[in-house]
Amino acid sequence: AQSNMKLTPATFTITPLPLEPLTVRIPVAVQLTGIGRSKLYQLIAAGEIETAKVGASTLVSVASLRQLVASRRR
Repeated sequence: AQSNMKLTPATFTITPLPLEPLTVRIPVAVQLTGIGRSKLYQLIAAGEIETAKVGASTLVSVASLRQLVASRRR
């Protein structure tokens, strides 16, 4: 017996992924900003740059790097 039911594709929304990473490792943060490694660690210690620790890796928030640069523009 054949069914008169028609199958139609389900409707769903695909959320696009961010075009940039949420976090980067320390060497990449140094390259992106031009800030030296020691100064970057000082800014992290002062709470001016947000980080997340995952295992042995320190991940630096790209948003906080952007905020830092924007706040120090002349």
